[in-house]
Amino acid sequence: MMIKKLIAGVAVSALLAGAAAAGTITVVSWGGAYTKSQVEAYHKPWMAKTGNKIISDDYNGGLSEVKSQVEAGNVTWDIVDVEMSDAVRGCDEGLLEPIDPSILPPAPDGTPATEDFIPGAITDCGVANIVWSTIYAYDTTKFKGDNAPKTIKDFFDTKKFPGKRGMRKTPKANLEMALAADGVPADQIYKVLGTPEGVDRAFKVLDRIKNDVVWWEAGAQPPQLLADGEVAMTTAYNGRIFNAVAAEHKPFKIVWDAQIFDFDVWVIPKGAPHKDLAMDFLAFSTATKQLAAQASWISYGPARKSASKLVSTFHNDPNLQMGPQMPTAPENFKTAIQNDFVFWADHQDELNARFNAWLAK
Repeated sequence: MMIKKLIAGVAVSALLAGAAAAGTITVVSWGGAYTKSQVEAYHKPWMAKTGNKIISDDYNGGLSEVKSQVEAGNVTWDIVDVEMSDAVRGCDEGLLEPIDPSILPPAPDGTPATEDFIPGAITDCGVANIVWSTIYAYDTTKFKGDNAPKTIKDFFDTKKFPGKRGMRKTPKANLEMALAADGVPADQIYKVLGTPEGVDRAFKVLDRIKNDVVWWEAGAQPPQLLADGEVAMTTAYNGRIFNAVAAEHKPFKIVWDAQIFDFDVWVIPKGAPHKDLAMDFLAFSTATKQLAAQASWISYGPARKSASKLVSTFHNDPNLQMGPQMPTAPENFKTAIQNDFVFWADHQDELNARFNAWLAK
């Protein structure tokens, strides 16, 4: 009898565990101020509306973890925030679930989602939530007035602007910025980078500062490197610097010249354990209201036109207008370079190999 009761208890426990798991999804993003903005604008409202739960996990980008889970047949992530080039590549490689855009809610005025999202924001396996940029920033206590850096060329000039430089440990954005600093116009960057001579040219520019670079991988690191005085300037995600200034009152300033702007995209790994719930969360989080709400927490532009119209002030400072803080603000956008996600989907592996070999020299 005791054995039967034990088996029955185990069976009931298993059923309860299964029911709980069915209402829980694992949402993976980049951590720090960015994930905080998603928790406030997406996670909490979705959980309140549906009664489901979210496990929030952080990573440093790329497809390696998604690929290993899918290939091992042991997928534990339900939905992941990735860069657009990884969304395209992951879809091509069969690592991601296709997404039917008809699940996406229309704009408040009834405009279909496919017309309301910024062109290119919806792909076969991904839906964008933000427009973000890689910029560089500096500590205003180290550079002041006319002696402050103003252009991308200044970032690579350690004689005129001495001090360590922080850069993400990847070729993406670094190569584009290097070519821009060498005088290549924004609309010619990928034409030049698509040639062996152009790649060589970019690495020659990186050679100038290689011995002065502190490499970072996680988005929270650049503002910390600046705050700790380990670098005088650093490339960074624009929203992380904004948060350091607006929320933590750090003396940092963004230089928008040659910013590299891009989409971040929700994708669902092939075989996600709670695919239907993940799809529901994806549709909810990319609705107009949620995207506008996120933009009150961090300075990344919403991927929907209707949401952009609703962007107002910083969540804890009604005097700080968020519009001018966005990568797409006219004053910030003059020399912007749009990340060519098709180029990176096609050339990521070979340029990663070249970059890693360069690092090892």
